[in-house]
Amino acid sequence: MAHPVHTIFVAAYLVALIVVGALKAGKVKSQEDFSLAGRGLSTFVLVGTLLATWIGTGSIFGNAEKTYEIGVGAFIIPLAGTIGIAVLFFLAARIRGTEQFTIQDILEHRYGLGCRILGLLALFFAYVIIVSYQYRAGAAVIDKLIPDFKGTHWSTISVAVFVIGYTALAGMFSVAYTDVANGVLMVLGIVIAIPILLSETGGLTAAVAALPEKQAQMTSSYTGVNLINWLLPAFLLILGDANVYQRFFSAKTPKVARRSAAWLILGIAALETAIILIALLGRALVAQGKLAAPDKHAHIVVSLAFDTLHPLLGALLMGTIIAIVVSTADSFLLAPSTSFVRDVYKRFIVRDADETHVVLIGRVVVVVYGLIALVLAFQSQRFFDVALFAYTIYGASITPALLAAFFWPRATKTGALCGMATGMSVALLWKWQQGKGGLIEAVFGETFRAVDAVLPALFLSVVVLVVVSLAGKPDAPKEMTL
Repeated sequence: MAHPVHTIFVAAYLVALIVVGALKAGKVKSQEDFSLAGRGLSTFVLVGTLLATWIGTGSIFGNAEKTYEIGVGAFIIPLAGTIGIAVLFFLAARIRGTEQFTIQDILEHRYGLGCRILGLLALFFAYVIIVSYQYRAGAAVIDKLIPDFKGTHWSTISVAVFVIGYTALAGMFSVAYTDVANGVLMVLGIVIAIPILLSETGGLTAAVAALPEKQAQMTSSYTGVNLINWLLPAFLLILGDANVYQRFFSAKTPKVARRSAAWLILGIAALETAIILIALLGRALVAQGKLAAPDKHAHIVVSLAFDTLHPLLGALLMGTIIAIVVSTADSFLLAPSTSFVRDVYKRFIVRDADETHVVLIGRVVVVVYGLIALVLAFQSQRFFDVALFAYTIYGASITPALLAAFFWPRATKTGALCGMATGMSVALLWKWQQGKGGLIEAVFGETFRAVDAVLPALFLSVVVLVVVSLAGKPDAPKEMTL
C-alpha cells in the first residue's frame, strides 16, 4: 500500500457512504421517494446537496487544469456559476411551486410532448458525458492509492461500480443526505489546506511572483472569445441544470427552496474560488521547485494531497476530492434516469406500473446509464474541454426554452421545439466539424477554430425560438402560464 493513511481514510469514507445508502434504501417506497426524497428536504440538507452537486469534477479537475495553464486569470471562472444561481434565486420558489418531478415536466406543461422528448435527449447526451469524466476523475485518485492499477482500466471500472451501486441503492434519499457530509468534508479539506499551502509557497505574493510572467497577469489570457468559451457554458448549465431543479422540487416548501438558493450563491463563489486558489498555489510550488509537475495538469490538487501536505491533511483533501466526484456523479446519473422512467417508461411502455415496479425500473436504468458512461470514460482525457462541451449541449438546447417558459408568455410550442432542436444540432455539428477542414471552417477560418460551440449554438437557438414564436399564433392563454 503506497499511501496507507490516504487509502484507509478514503476506504472508510466510501464504506460509510454505502452504509448510509443501504439504511436509506428501506425508506424508498415510491418514485417520489427515490427521485425527490419525499419532497421533505430542509434548508440545511438542501444547501448541502446543492453545493455538493455543483462543486464537482469540473471544479476540482477542470478548473484546476485551466488554473495550471493560465494562472491568476482563472479566478474569473467562478463568476459563471455564481451569477447563474443568483438568477435562479428569483425562480427557486416558483420552481418548487410547480410540484413537478423533472425539467421535462415543465417543458411539456408549457410546450407539449415534443419538447419533453427533446429535453430528455439533451439531458441524456450531456449528463452521461458528465458522469463519464467523473469516473476518470475518481480513477486518478485510485491510481495514486493503488499504483498497480495505473495504466489499466481497473481504476475507472471500480469507481463506476461504486457510483452505480451507491446511486441505485436509495436514489435521492441516499444522495441528498450523504451530500451534506460531502459538503462538510469539502469545506474542511479546502479550508485547512489553503493556509498550509500559503505557508509552503511563502505567501500569496511570493506564489504569484514565482509564476511565469503571463500566468501572473490577471487579464493576459482574457479575450472576448475566451471569456465566452469559459463562462457561457457553465452559466447556461446552471440556469437549466436538472440536478438543481430536482433539488428545488425536493424542498419542503417554496420558501425553503428560495432560502437555499440564497445560501448557495455564497457557497459556490467561496468554494470554487478556494479550489482555484489551491490549484494556483500548487502551480507556484511547481515553479518554485518544491513540487514535481503532475503527469496531467488536471491532477495538480491530487499531487498536493500526496506530495506536499502532511499525510493526515492529505488524506482529508483526498477525501474531499472523492466526495466531490461521488456527489456529482450520482446526481448526474440520477437525473436522466428519473427522466427516462417518467418520460418514456411510464408514458409509453407500462403506463399503469405500480410504485414498487417503477422504483425497480429506476434502479435498472441507473445501472444501464452508468455503464454507458463507463464506455465513454475511456475516450477524451481533457476534463475542462469535455465539461464545457457537455454543458454546451445541455445549455444551448434546454435553457433558452426553459427560461422562456417562466419569463416570456409569447413563446410558442413550435418556437420552443425548433429552438431546442437548433441548439442541440448546432452544438454537435460545430464540435464535429472543428479541425476537419470542412465547408464551415473554409468560410469562417480561424474564427471557427477559436470559437467554442456554445456561442453559435446559443445564438441560433434563441433566434429560432424568438422568430418562430413571433411568426406563429400565440398559444392559448391557459398554456402560457406555469
